[in-house]
Amino acid sequence: MSGKTKIEWTDTTWNPVRGCTKISPGCKHCYAEAFAERFRGVKGHPYEQGFDLRLVPDKLMEPFSWARSSMVFVNSMSDLFHPEIPEEYIVRVATVMLKANWHTYQILTKRSERLRDMLNGVLRFAAETRHIWWGVSVEDNRHGKPRVEHLQHTPATVKFLSVEPLLEDLGQLHLSNIDWVIVGGESGRGARPIEESWVEGILAQCRAAAVPFFFKQWGGVHKKKNGRELHGQTYDEFPFTAVETIPHRERRVAMVQELQAAFAAPQ
Repeated sequence: MSGKTKIEWTDTTWNPVRGCTKISPGCKHCYAEAFAERFRGVKGHPYEQGFDLRLVPDKLMEPFSWARSSMVFVNSMSDLFHPEIPEEYIVRVATVMLKANWHTYQILTKRSERLRDMLNGVLRFAAETRHIWWGVSVEDNRHGKPRVEHLQHTPATVKFLSVEPLLEDLGQLHLSNIDWVIVGGESGRGARPIEESWVEGILAQCRAAAVPFFFKQWGGVHKKKNGRELHGQTYDEFPFTAVETIPHRERRVAMVQELQAAFAAPQ
């Protein structure tokens, strides 16, 4: 099994891509970049190349090796819809998710226009299933809120918003066809402040729209001290999760072999 993660709303991570580039204010203090750059130049380390974007095809089949059903954050150290990731490779990642359906996958992107176009096109086969959740980051009004509309214009069965880091009052959010909302403040050195009223406003809208609400953290330089309670309680709500039967090991090995042969075949 892949290692556990400290991210509160998932069980584990899967990174068939590593590295990314910044595109909006939410990227300013990217935790993934800070982590990866610590190991730049360390020979043999997975992040020897720092946060430079690169595909990791050796990781593609990893979910088949996990015999326990898990909630899996896909590309916690990248963005699956980065423009430099080939469409064919994204389709392969989605195919693995579709086949290894005893896990629940959470895909989060800031490249929402590419998400919209691909889910309405070559990725439609992976959109209309309950075990693959498609989400967008929403950090502010200018860059984040337009992504919500892009997501809503997809056939995804499960759609979610990661409102983290929440950088300002978002006012009215349009939550039609949104199945889950995560909210959190920025953490670490240089963390930008979050206001309680901003969080309360989103919670109220989720309650009105009957959307599950997950409050991840207040953040700040000392995020553990600040905790994650709102109004004296924690909010750990999730959408409905459908768990499929896990095939026995021999069948999972055969599934890997079948996929590898399909990927190697001429297109």
